[in-house]
Amino acid sequence: MRIYTTLQIGELHTNHCEDYFITAEIGKNKLLCAVMDGCTMGTDSYFAATLTGKLLRKVCKEYNYKEFITKNSASLQLTLEQITRQLFEELRSAKNILQLERDEVLNTLLMGVIDTENRSGEFLCVGDGLICINNQLYEFEQDNKPDYLGYHLNEAFNSWYNNQQQRIAAQHIQDFSLATDGIFTFNKFDNKTYASPGNVVEHLLFDAEGSNNGNMLNSKLLDIQNNWGLKPGDDLAIIRTIF
Repeated sequence: MRIYTTLQIGELHTNHCEDYFITAEIGKNKLLCAVMDGCTMGTDSYFAATLTGKLLRKVCKEYNYKEFITKNSASLQLTLEQITRQLFEELRSAKNILQLERDEVLNTLLMGVIDTENRSGEFLCVGDGLICINNQLYEFEQDNKPDYLGYHLNEAFNSWYNNQQQRIAAQHIQDFSLATDGIFTFNKFDNKTYASPGNVVEHLLFDAEGSNNGNMLNSKLLDIQNNWGLKPGDDLAIIRTIF
């Protein structure tokens, strides 16, 4: 199994990249992957995405340690719920401790927990973004009005979580990716002449050429820029895993 990642600031952003990603072990043969996209209309949205990522990494470390000590391994479905619950509580606590306003904790969250031995996974999207599993695309689009996790921190977790419909359960995974919606914003960035562009999404998430290179996604982004004359207008975070 190989994991490829990339994080790139969009052409329309100047000071900060508002996306973030993490990968972390969460037990024997279990992996968590997540990408976050800060709300551009929020306050310091790069901070919200980064804060969520850092808290999620903390949760994963604790979860991994607990499973190692107890030797108890939960199902992927329960693992996803438990990690999301702890993240929910950690984010609510951080908001209160730092006295943050609601518009300071707004970001999307795409998360997957993977059994790397059985090649199965449970995925959750809070807000918008793109999940690709075995070359099948699952686009979550909320008309530029994502239902951010930060909107719900004052609610009971169980009622919020049980209402989440943007869920995917997958078996026999050979290749999967999580991507923020910046993947849909590639446009020409200069007036030079380039070759006719191909399909950006397929090039990044389907094509396995260069998979022996740990920087495959960054190399593909350079190919898209140099050969097709395209760059993402919005920030972009991608995690791609090939078994």
